[in-house]
Amino acid sequence: MLVSVKWLKDYVDIDIPPQELAEKLTMAGLEVDEIKVISPQFSGVVVSKILSVAPHPSADRLSICDVSDGAVTYRVVCGAKNIASGDVVPLARIGATLPGGYTIKSTVLRGEKSDGMLCSEAELEIGEDASGIMHLPRTMALGNSLDVALNLTDTVLDVNITPNRSDCLSMIGLAREVAALIGKKLKKPSVKLKESGEDIRSLASVVIMDDDLCPRYTARIIKNIQVGPSPIWMKSRLEAAGLRSINNVVDVTNFVMLEMGQPLHAFDYKFLEEGRIVVRRSKENEEFTSLDGKSRILPADTVLICDGVKPVAIGGIMGGVNSEVRDDTQTILLESAYFHPASIRRSSRKLAMPTDAAFRFERGIDPDGVIQALNRAAKLIAELAGGSICRNYIDEYPRKIFSAHDIPLRYDRIKKIVGTEISARDIKKILTSIDLTVKADGKGRWLVTPPSCRLDLTREIDLIEELIRLYGYHKIPLTLPSISVSETKSLPRIELEGRIRRVLTGNGFSEIINYSFENPLSADILNLPLSDRRRQTVKIKNPLSEEMSVMRSTMVYGLIETAKRNINNGSSDLKLFEIGKVFLSQQDALPDEMNMLSCLMTGRLTDTFWHIRSMADFYNLKGAVDNILFDLKISHCKFKSDEGEPFLHPGKSCGIFYYDEKIGFLGEIHPDVLEKFDLRNKLYVLEIKLDYLAEIWKQNKIQFREITKFPSITRDAAFIIPDDLESAKMIEIILEQQEYLLENVIVFDVYKGKEIPENMKSLGLRFSYRSPEKTLTDSETNTIHDRIINKLISVTGAKLRS
Repeated sequence: MLVSVKWLKDYVDIDIPPQELAEKLTMAGLEVDEIKVISPQFSGVVVSKILSVAPHPSADRLSICDVSDGAVTYRVVCGAKNIASGDVVPLARIGATLPGGYTIKSTVLRGEKSDGMLCSEAELEIGEDASGIMHLPRTMALGNSLDVALNLTDTVLDVNITPNRSDCLSMIGLAREVAALIGKKLKKPSVKLKESGEDIRSLASVVIMDDDLCPRYTARIIKNIQVGPSPIWMKSRLEAAGLRSINNVVDVTNFVMLEMGQPLHAFDYKFLEEGRIVVRRSKENEEFTSLDGKSRILPADTVLICDGVKPVAIGGIMGGVNSEVRDDTQTILLESAYFHPASIRRSSRKLAMPTDAAFRFERGIDPDGVIQALNRAAKLIAELAGGSICRNYIDEYPRKIFSAHDIPLRYDRIKKIVGTEISARDIKKILTSIDLTVKADGKGRWLVTPPSCRLDLTREIDLIEELIRLYGYHKIPLTLPSISVSETKSLPRIELEGRIRRVLTGNGFSEIINYSFENPLSADILNLPLSDRRRQTVKIKNPLSEEMSVMRSTMVYGLIETAKRNINNGSSDLKLFEIGKVFLSQQDALPDEMNMLSCLMTGRLTDTFWHIRSMADFYNLKGAVDNILFDLKISHCKFKSDEGEPFLHPGKSCGIFYYDEKIGFLGEIHPDVLEKFDLRNKLYVLEIKLDYLAEIWKQNKIQFREITKFPSITRDAAFIIPDDLESAKMIEIILEQQEYLLENVIVFDVYKGKEIPENMKSLGLRFSYRSPEKTLTDSETNTIHDRIINKLISVTGAKLRS
């Protein structure tokens, strides 16, 4: 909001420089973005008096004037016809500069010397009247510089008003703040009216049909006005605030809106059919032409101000061309109303009409200031346009908007929040300085009643905020917060996530963070069956878009989307992981939130060299899981065939189990799913339930074992087994025998082909044996090894391959 310091001084005696005033406002929460000095674009123009006017001997359209500045008399040739002896006018003396860079020089016009120039408003760019010489009050002292005489120099503050401070969207509202900050009294303008004998109710009536949109509507009628230009003092104030002058009636409505924060509108009474005002909702697709000349199709629930037949204004936003004030207007109906903020905000956005009136209405105006603004505007119009105000005013107020309420305030609470002591006297002084009523309610307690303009004050903490900002943040002593020293307790899951991040980044993975919401069609794209719980998504009430309208139930979809974006941008070699939450809907309960780890691999694992070409596959991703489990020292995890994930390739995927509890899955994305994403690259993904993993890790007890100094002995054995018998099952049977000297067993070969029967495979296992007490002999090793092999063959039916 642009604030004229000169205008502000009409309401409060400001005795500090504008820079200091701006600093005080900023520290009080009303940030001043810019300080601008406005000065006229002319110099050397003084107040002068015409002593005589004589016709030019050689030109019928020119006159020769003797003009005095109080000390010197000048001879000036002038072509204007609106001058006479005794007029006080602006004189641009020789050497004066005018807007546009013109310099006044002594010149000869049709044989007569002219030592200056008499100026119009337009020539000085202090008004739009170019019809003749500007006339000044005859009481003005001669010889004074015109910019000083008219007080044309001003300082304008660009104040950033936060949405909750609608009371400061007015000069009086800001003056109230300034008065409190510098310890001065607020001077409010007089609103005493002189009314005529004709009663308004014999001329007009008001009916509110939808009081939820317009709870209050007031009106006055002013007759016998004469529309014309506004005086300079009003023009300068409006222009300093960024508004252009239109005429004395419209200017008054804008002036009072800026002064009191209450938007008003003036209708030409002769265009109001039946002399009635009807406030109603717009009809669907109703058309209306506003003052800007644009015809608009109105959305439903727009507030319309109508006469007895037609709409004449969009309530709270803009009037219509069919009732605007014109040069021949003689009687006006002046509107001052309260419109529901949400309604105005909605209509203003839909119609793309961010007017000054809508800006104030949508933030909430003072509901009890409606009549005061109406009377102030009526008085100014009567003074500037010479009209007479009809007796009484119409006030339709079917729905009470504001009722005064007391807010309890405690001294102990103030001291605790502020951190310093403010005396009870200062507390009362500060609060009353911004028009709050303060009543004692016992020792160290008050009941505070906010005025109707402070709609933002509803709680005790709001009052404390007012105290702090007006008392001064700089007066609050600097103190270090007291911190109690205590042992830090780490959360197992957070510590677990940190270790997993270190493992994966050490393996070349990059962490990503996807949105927690995704496409509602993701379940269909991932081929999830109707019975899958992951279809029970949580819907978002106010989504960013339809494609992001549900909370994710699996992280796989987001991983694939991220991979696709990277691949489309030319980055096809990816190792990604994400740690986050998934959300599953629960009937009559909050969503079930689960912490998950997800990874994705695709493309090359290393740079391409002439002799190396390594591509990501199932086993690389499985190796990442093995590294995580090894770092966490978690054993008893198994990788078993599992067809529970329909978006994974059935022959190239598995479940991750801890004993018999499934805690995740990994595998290659199914070709059908890749086709839906329009991808040809092979993608490998995994997802692990971090909450389960954290619980396992928390309960896992790591035992120390001394590293033996004795060597190990290895034995290899190859078995012919059925195709569907998993190597994990073979190793499980071996480990179940709990042979003390068996240190490890791993798969070193899987073969299918020549010499291997159909539907069978060769599985090569390597056994490591070691004793912590001595070096094993071949005989001791063979005894244990044969015992294990025989047990394995008897349980599985496997055959040793020679």
